[in-house]
Amino acid sequence: MSQKQRSWLWKNRKQRTRLNAVTIRRYRSGHCGQLQVPGRPLGTIKLDWTTNTDAIYKKGQSRLFFLRRLRSFNVCRTMLQMFYHSVVSSVIFYSVVCWGSRLKTVDTKRLNKLIRRAGSVLGVELESVVEVSERRMLRKLLSIMDNVCHPLHATLTSCQSSFSLQTTKELH
Repeated sequence: MSQKQRSWLWKNRKQRTRLNAVTIRRYRSGHCGQLQVPGRPLGTIKLDWTTNTDAIYKKGQSRLFFLRRLRSFNVCRTMLQMFYHSVVSSVIFYSVVCWGSRLKTVDTKRLNKLIRRAGSVLGVELESVVEVSERRMLRKLLSIMDNVCHPLHATLTSCQSSFSLQTTKELH
């Protein structure tokens, strides 16, 4: 980049907003990491996943188009299911652990509608967003509870109840 371009960028830069970055320090030599949100209490952060859900829905529709095209070429059912699980559901359920329980009812219905359409193309009944998110959240909680150096390990082990112990025993 030339000096002229750098000076133009410097003069015309936009005002930067202060971001509340989450910094995670990795553990080294057996020390556990810390999770910090500088400048803002953690309880005041509100997350809205509507724009994320819109993008996922559009991507899912385009992948569903390819699934329908494959079916029109008389591809066998097992190949269609492999395509669904590797291409379509990977888009729909990407990071469902983060946003699955915070979805609005309208967004959940839209994604479930997409899943039902894929199920009708495949000829099978597929799991809904809620079922997949609950299953993956439980798996994630179990992995946190098994990892002693995870920053949330102490918090989760102190909050265990008899119900959570029964749930974890059922999953093992």
